[in-house]
Amino acid sequence: MPHIVLQLSGPVDAALATRSVEKVIDLTCRVLGKKPEVISIQVLFTPSEQWFIAGKTLAQTGQSAFHLDISVTDETNTKAEKAQFIRELHAAMKVLLPNLHECSYTHVIDARATAYGYGGRTQEYRHQQSQRDDMNR
Repeated sequence: MPHIVLQLSGPVDAALATRSVEKVIDLTCRVLGKKPEVISIQVLFTPSEQWFIAGKTLAQTGQSAFHLDISVTDETNTKAEKAQFIRELHAAMKVLLPNLHECSYTHVIDARATAYGYGGRTQEYRHQQSQRDDMNR
């Protein structure tokens, strides 16, 4: 896991989406310790004329923005890891997006293991199975 929704301001740009996904995967693996084979990312673009900060559009201010929601299993990352992820993601997006607005948000969502999963199995189920497998070795 995790599942990530990355929203970027501006017109659809496949190259920007690819570069952004590469950076998000790198940070998610390196900082949060997640496995790349189970990272799912949805990239959405919002026209700058439809993204408002303080009542003004990004088109009016000439700025760009992003919003990232990342769902991780609760208690699998420390406060320090989450803070580092947020800090490094903002710095990376500053490089990728021109004139990045300070009000670009990252939300690390700590989801309960019993209420979150993939492939039809909760993370709690996966945890219990791995514990059982460890005991049987």
